[in-house]
Amino acid sequence: MIFLFQLFLVVVSCQGSKNSPVVSSVDNSCVQSYDANVDYFPNKVKVTHAMGFAVEYYNNYKVVTIKNPWKDAKTGFKYVLVQCGTPIPQGFEESQIFTTPVNSVISLSTTHLPHFAKLNLVDKLIGVSDIKQVTTAEFIDRIKAGSVVSVGNNSSVNVEKILELNPELITTFGTGNKQIDSFPKLLEAGLKVAINAEYMEDTPLGRSEWLKFTALFFNKEEESEKIFAEIANKYEDIVVKAKAVKKRPTVFVGFNFKGTWYTPGGNSYVAKYLADAGANYLWSEDKSSGSLPISFETVFERAANADYWLNFRQSWNNSKDVIIEDNRYGDFKAFKKGNLYNNNARINANGGNDYWQSGISNPDVVLSDLIKILHPEILPNHQLFYYQKLTQ
Repeated sequence: MIFLFQLFLVVVSCQGSKNSPVVSSVDNSCVQSYDANVDYFPNKVKVTHAMGFAVEYYNNYKVVTIKNPWKDAKTGFKYVLVQCGTPIPQGFEESQIFTTPVNSVISLSTTHLPHFAKLNLVDKLIGVSDIKQVTTAEFIDRIKAGSVVSVGNNSSVNVEKILELNPELITTFGTGNKQIDSFPKLLEAGLKVAINAEYMEDTPLGRSEWLKFTALFFNKEEESEKIFAEIANKYEDIVVKAKAVKKRPTVFVGFNFKGTWYTPGGNSYVAKYLADAGANYLWSEDKSSGSLPISFETVFERAANADYWLNFRQSWNNSKDVIIEDNRYGDFKAFKKGNLYNNNARINANGGNDYWQSGISNPDVVLSDLIKILHPEILPNHQLFYYQKLTQ
């Protein structure tokens, strides 16, 4: 009797109202009996911080739009994600069609790997651009076991190897340079490729929210919403703590490379991090979101007396390395005081830096590091995770 009552409840709940489509909980298996009135995606994402992608839901398919795939892009991309076992919609002849949920994926950017780990999709990954650069812990054992292999990236991508692996999805990025980008030749080979443009986002949370983009291909909307909400809430709670600071130390970043010092623009995600951490970034008044190429002399004129120097050359292990490269660095006040911190605390033996992998997916931890450096009294129990102080 109890079983029959439960069955009755299930049937009633699946019928829905006459004025709304029936909702189905189908998400990880092919539909056996298609019903045009059923909503096969009851769980939906809402994009709140990322500006580069959008998604529209229909009963049995989703339309994902990439708005700004690279700097000064003149075109976007549209992907149609169709629930397995349901018909492909008409009118999308120029768009790539994917069947969801995807069962195998190759990632040509290590920044995407934490998405698969967070969404419990580790077993779906079969290839990466370079296994030596991987720092995401969940994939190390699979790489050692040969379950995940290197396939090259950009202009050196191994199309033949990828064809042998036959993935249902390849995630990559674009630059707009046909001599460098790998996705045109992958598409030409008939492979399914999706551009992830997280690096174009101007805020840390905007970059992190591309987790939801990955989730769309696996029908993992519900999980991605919960995961990102937790990250965003932690980040915003920490920002509130830093807003109360009375003194904002001056900060500059970067280093001189072949005669040019590249520093982030005032509207970049790095500038946003520093503002949220209670810093006075010396180029915050700039309105650009990319890197500013300036001379050493210009940087020194403005930053000679700055309190902190962050995000410099990864290979510098101590202050002697800094002076050996250019003895003028020793004239900065931040150098003299020993206030040099770099985001290279988590580097593997091959130079893969976890800051550029899990750091993008965990902006709350990066922000906590910055606040610990600049205002240690705010987060007394936090231990630096991605950053470390340069030794003398």
